[in-house]
Amino acid sequence: MKHDKKKVEIKCASNMPDMTASLGSMASNKTASWRNLRPEIDESKCIKCFICWKFCPDAAIDFINENTPPKINYDYCKGCGICATECPTKCIEMVEE
Repeated sequence: MKHDKKKVEIKCASNMPDMTASLGSMASNKTASWRNLRPEIDESKCIKCFICWKFCPDAAIDFINENTPPKINYDYCKGCGICATECPTKCIEMVEE
C-alpha cells in the first residue's frame, strides 16, 4: 500500500498542531552544561512566527507575546539546533561556545 505524503507548509506557529510534550517536566532539567553550540537570534530578520518556540524540545525558547521576538533561555538550551533548522527566515544561527 502506497501512502501519499503531502508536504504541509508551516508559515507560523498558529497553523501548527498542538504540542504533545509537557513543558513542566522539561523546564526542570537544565541542560546547558554540555552544550557546544548555542543559537543566536538576529531580531532584525525575525518575523515572530514562533516556529522555533514550538519545535524546541527543551522549552528553552520563551514566548512573551506576538510583538516581541522569542528569547532563548540558555540554562535550558542544549544546543541541538532544531530551532535554527526550522526557522523559515533563517534568523537563528548556531554559534560555537
